[in-house]
Amino acid sequence: MFFHSYCAAIQGIDAHVISVEVDICDGLPMFSLVGLLSSETKEAKDRVRISVRNSGYRIPTKHITVNLSPADIRKEGTAFDFAIAVALLAAIGRIPQKCLEHAMFIGELSLNGSVKGVNGVLPMVYAAKKRQMKYCFVAKENAMEAAMVEGIEIKGIENLKEIVEYFTTGKRIDSAHIPSFAEQKEEKREDFSEVSGQEMMKRALEIAVCGMHNILMIGPPGAGKTMLAKRIPSIMPELTFEESLEISKIYSISGLLGEKQSYIKQRPFRSPHHSIPSTSLIGGGHRIKPGEVCLADGGVLFLDELPEFNTNTIDMLRQPLEEHQVVISRIHGSYTFPAKFMMVAAMNPCKCGFYPDRNRCNCSEQQVRKYLNKVSRPLLDRIDLSVEALEVTYKELVRKEKAESSAEIRNRIKRARKIQEERYAAETIKYNGQLTAKQVEKYCSLAKKEERIMEQVFETMELSARGYHKILKVARTIADLDGSEQILEPHLSEAVCYRGFDKKYWGEKAWI
Repeated sequence: MFFHSYCAAIQGIDAHVISVEVDICDGLPMFSLVGLLSSETKEAKDRVRISVRNSGYRIPTKHITVNLSPADIRKEGTAFDFAIAVALLAAIGRIPQKCLEHAMFIGELSLNGSVKGVNGVLPMVYAAKKRQMKYCFVAKENAMEAAMVEGIEIKGIENLKEIVEYFTTGKRIDSAHIPSFAEQKEEKREDFSEVSGQEMMKRALEIAVCGMHNILMIGPPGAGKTMLAKRIPSIMPELTFEESLEISKIYSISGLLGEKQSYIKQRPFRSPHHSIPSTSLIGGGHRIKPGEVCLADGGVLFLDELPEFNTNTIDMLRQPLEEHQVVISRIHGSYTFPAKFMMVAAMNPCKCGFYPDRNRCNCSEQQVRKYLNKVSRPLLDRIDLSVEALEVTYKELVRKEKAESSAEIRNRIKRARKIQEERYAAETIKYNGQLTAKQVEKYCSLAKKEERIMEQVFETMELSARGYHKILKVARTIADLDGSEQILEPHLSEAVCYRGFDKKYWGEKAWI
């Protein structure tokens, strides 16, 4: 007779519902597991057989076939153990088949019959909800994470005997609940008011966050580049439930959620070391996992000491910066991960850090050029703003006046972002930094006076088409912060200033 239960397989950040089909028939005693399985999934037959036996249930010495359907989806990991065991228990008459029709079972089995937690529970439960299932049974350690998905009942299970008693004797198992997303409060973060001076950098970061523009900070060591970067999440608007769910899925797949942190409540801030390999930055590996660019989705990817990164590794950021997603292709399929992050990069102008101050910088022009050229021109073209970090003066450091707080800056950004949301309601984008060349023409139109200014800027600065569009996008964000429908001369002038510093260091005249 045919019996079945349900589980799910992860592909990218989404999951596909898998039907576990069990058939027991006469013939040579065998436990066969089929359905395009990885090595750890194939090992499930031994874990399931021993855990069912150690839970006190006898498996008949017959030919047992287990199929994980559909067979064209690759199954990886150990999350299928629980569903296989439950379907097998139904096949031997321990659980009524009708109890399994609207439920999903997720978990790894220990040899003593206990159910252990796995990675990727959140997208699996979400897939079950989309299939209109009523229940989802998971390991107790995954219950709070799974409870983030509303509209489906989550039950944390300790062992196989508990699930059998639940379906046969009506043993009570409490459903998992977490406080509603609206009730959750952000943890207190470092504040912009703690930073003395650097008003120009603060202004540039405000513009960058408002339009989700990529930004480069260049200046001597100790100027406060890292200090300001760490405070960027404090001026970003709070996560919406949809954003939190998407980010939490990525962290769930990566195994970065646990009992104490059931989902992501704050915007991510990822700061990988410059020795990071490409698979850790972009994603991939033998078992496909999201990289740092995906873990920074909805938040900040901070690259400190940019020239120290491997050139080939850092150049792999080009595609995620343009397309806001990472596509990893393998023989058995393609995996797509979201990467809607804001890149913040910081660097010294030379190896010692003090160029062009020749009183302190002892680097030769060749050494400075070599150091700066580690950052490729194509990557620089994808940076919307570049700002110079000047050294903080003594007066700024001891000034008793309190600097503007993160809350005040955040409020301005919220107002400007609301303008962007209304403007792009009919588009697939949300922020000025995501505008395509065609959309720039539509939403960043200029009056005749401003057109003449931009023509002069284009010729003087020898801009590329991408550089020209970057200035217009930044000017559009500055206009939104001012509450102006039209891009005016002051907005263009400020946007051009944030484009000028790369010419100072990378332009041909920088070495004269």
